[in-house]
Amino acid sequence: MDEPVRIAVVGVSGRMGRMLVDAVAESPKACLAGVTERPGHDWIGRDLGEAMGRAPMGVLVREDPLDVFAEAHAVLDFTTPAATMVHSEIAAQARLVHVVGTTGLTRESRERLAAAARHAVIVEAGNMSLGVNLLTVLVRQVAQALGPEYDIEIVEMHHRMKVDAPSGTALMLGEAAAQGRGANLADLAERGRDGGTGPRGEGAIGFASLRGGDVIGEHEVIFAGGGERIALRHVATDRMLFARGAVRAALWGHDKEPGLYAMTDVLGLGPAAAVGR
Repeated sequence: MDEPVRIAVVGVSGRMGRMLVDAVAESPKACLAGVTERPGHDWIGRDLGEAMGRAPMGVLVREDPLDVFAEAHAVLDFTTPAATMVHSEIAAQARLVHVVGTTGLTRESRERLAAAARHAVIVEAGNMSLGVNLLTVLVRQVAQALGPEYDIEIVEMHHRMKVDAPSGTALMLGEAAAQGRGANLADLAERGRDGGTGPRGEGAIGFASLRGGDVIGEHEVIFAGGGERIALRHVATDRMLFARGAVRAALWGHDKEPGLYAMTDVLGLGPAAAVGR
């Protein structure tokens, strides 16, 4: 039997961190190599299971990612842009598979990930679900088939605690639409319209961000033309789908050459449609 892939989880105390632990535990091809939390967190030095209110797991929550990464084949990272940059440098040195689900990454952050990917496998995506990544492929195809007379609007809604907008998934869908039209999203994006904005620019890709309640994630891409509208929509009802997608990416990347990959690569859905590619 092949050795299980040893996977580390960073930022383990958060809602997504706990789900990543569960997703690793349910995979017959993976095992938990270790976990980290930010310096000063009250979980540091405690048994992970006890910290989570469960039976002991024999895994201590540690502060230094270098110690944890030394025992791992891959790391799952749904933290903050600043933390992810630190993790990417360490993961590159250790030649780990670095799965990045962190949102709010800047262009500079993506350039640093690309530099780290010269030495390690990095799988980065604003959303790791099968459905959303299939949606990006469909959006790109529809945008390519329809002319600029079809206006593109992307509407997303998330829970009230989400701190960035538009969502990483919305930007990923916008990038797919722009790619379908042979353009750059930065040249077409319209965000946060308010007041006297004037008429809509031809070829623009609009974004609207809604926040409220406990919505996990809803995304809709609207192609509005004269006399008709085409709407492509995805609704997430369980956050575990993101965690399972991250584990799938870690397993997929275990035998790949260094490089910057997207979930579309992992799922065999064609060229990447992630922001910055």
